[in-house]
Amino acid sequence: MSYSVQNIRNVCLLGHGGNGKTSLAESMLYLTGGTVRLGTPADGNTVCDYDPEETRRQISISTAVAPIEYNGCKINVLDTPGYFDFSGEVIEALHVSDAAIIVCSAKGGMSVGAEKAWKLCERRGVPRVIYISKTDEDNSDYNAAFDTLRERFGKNIAPVAAPIWDADKKVIGFIDVLHKRAFEAGPKGERVEIDVPEDKKPVLDELYDALKESVAETSEELMEKYFSGEDFTYAEMIQGLRAGVKDLSLFPVVCGSAVTGLGTRMLLDTIVELLPSPLEGRPLMGENEKGDLDEFVASPGALPCALVWKTVSDQYGKYSFVKVLSGNLKPDMQVVNSRTGATEKLGRLYVMKGKKAEEVKELECGDIGAIGKMDKVKTGDTLSDPRKVVKMEPIPFPEPCYSVAITPKAKGQEDKIAAGLTRLNEEDLTFKWVNNAETHQMVISGTGDMQMDVIVSRLKSRFGVDAELSEPRVAYREKIRKKVEVQGRHKKQTGGHGQFGDVWMRFEPGDTEELQFCEEVVGGAVPKNYFPAVEKGMREAVVHGVLAGYPVVYLKATLFDGSYHPVDSSEMAFKTAVQLAYKAGMPQASPVLLEPIGELKVTIPDSYMGDVIGDLNKRRGRVMGMNPDGEGNQIVEAEVPMAEMGRYAIDLRSMTQGRGSFTFHFVRYEDAPPAAQEKAIEAAKAMQDEGN
Repeated sequence: MSYSVQNIRNVCLLGHGGNGKTSLAESMLYLTGGTVRLGTPADGNTVCDYDPEETRRQISISTAVAPIEYNGCKINVLDTPGYFDFSGEVIEALHVSDAAIIVCSAKGGMSVGAEKAWKLCERRGVPRVIYISKTDEDNSDYNAAFDTLRERFGKNIAPVAAPIWDADKKVIGFIDVLHKRAFEAGPKGERVEIDVPEDKKPVLDELYDALKESVAETSEELMEKYFSGEDFTYAEMIQGLRAGVKDLSLFPVVCGSAVTGLGTRMLLDTIVELLPSPLEGRPLMGENEKGDLDEFVASPGALPCALVWKTVSDQYGKYSFVKVLSGNLKPDMQVVNSRTGATEKLGRLYVMKGKKAEEVKELECGDIGAIGKMDKVKTGDTLSDPRKVVKMEPIPFPEPCYSVAITPKAKGQEDKIAAGLTRLNEEDLTFKWVNNAETHQMVISGTGDMQMDVIVSRLKSRFGVDAELSEPRVAYREKIRKKVEVQGRHKKQTGGHGQFGDVWMRFEPGDTEELQFCEEVVGGAVPKNYFPAVEKGMREAVVHGVLAGYPVVYLKATLFDGSYHPVDSSEMAFKTAVQLAYKAGMPQASPVLLEPIGELKVTIPDSYMGDVIGDLNKRRGRVMGMNPDGEGNQIVEAEVPMAEMGRYAIDLRSMTQGRGSFTFHFVRYEDAPPAAQEKAIEAAKAMQDEGN
């Protein structure tokens, strides 16, 4: 069945891991006939957690789509992971959602995950509903959770539902404030209307008056009516609430239990009645063919345009998930990929429900679906009609901040790992990998250790390669601090032509990182035609220093004397001679190890300042300053040796309960202290022994 853009809602479920987002999506599907049984994450049979890794770990790892048909509307529910390592999936989903449902547990209230979700919505201007989950579980406290929200966000929090307790404080039903009705859950999760309990009537009146006050503030006309003591009609209440939700002055609060289905229909009603359609959602910014930025407003009658917001490439095939921004998409349609400029022919179109793909003949404006087998299309690409090529704003993925080295357990499988990582990278753009020629390691950088663990598991299950992770080596440098003059003499007699090269070299600290090669030979002691061979020999030599085999920088090498043999001298002989001089002279020139220093910017709430600064001191960090960021956080700026930053992403998360974030960039090299030098030299020797 196709739906017009006015009857589509794209909402993402956000919140802390374990707060019940996947169970809520499952409850919505079950109560609307989208599934025949109610799955649970613990049983590994939910629609949205279908990946073997998700089933095994009992958590969501990637965003899944659950299309729900309810009251003449199609609701595309995007179920996102709650664990911070998979924040890229949340950002993808939020990029194409017109509203968000922030799931908070009645046991914990506003958790860190919910706080982070709120901030993401604030930055993007996304309307939101708050759903207080697990209201029927032991030790749950709806009132405490609601009070936490009120404390944080004031009168903007508008309760459109409230639970009903029995004498044992157990939730047995809820009040629908807007309709002034009460319900309890039936045996199959359906809602059964009951009379509003006598002791709840004053609570209902109080909540309804609070709602009226919130609605009155959405327009002058309603404000006048409110102050004159008139009642609002139901249509006016809905109109006012919709306006408040859209302009971010109202955040409705719903509650319930995904297990019993209590409150799920109330949430569905709230989505349909109060949340914006794609026509009213926040417009994306797009670049037209002239390169000018325009607001891109969804329009069903315009030329087709779709944004690829996610890619899934697994044993079921490759699917490019799209949101249709304007016009309609049909199979075999010719579109232009604005990133490559190439014309692509659309493959088959699907509506996804978890891993299940249902083929459709058309994707309407505002809808979310998938295109099969678009091999050259990547996440973030815009597909548009050749007559109007548009490039949408990129998805703002977080910068990778945690790096590990990856090696195969069996030798010779490096290519297999590289091929697997390339495929996995199509799905997950939050990690990067490089072959570091300097440290001879394959290094993956991403968001945290759980993401890395999942990558290793997928390499094994999908690509049959066993890999292990280790701390990446640090790319040190070496330099000298003294001037030395040394001879390098290479003489070999092998019958017939021999080999003879003799050079006197001066090694001293230079001004630039790059090798400075000079010659001051007088009287033709070394003929000019051998100078290039001497320089080449030097350039090859400085790649490996004498302390720990790291490249040598800030070196000035001067050829000032030597001798040659008219028959036995050759370029090769002089190249060897200068390398002998290098090996003999460098240890005498007071060599020192240089370590890379990076610039660290840590954003943290004030309360964690002492812990974070104490930790930076332990890492040999130098704090350079602190600045407020305008959102109640402090940005601590520091310079820290890269060797001390290996597990910083994980340590900062535990120090700040996940509230801290940071960026870290290399700035320069400086002399390593003696203890750090010894440690690095020992590690380099151990590595060489391993290689031998």
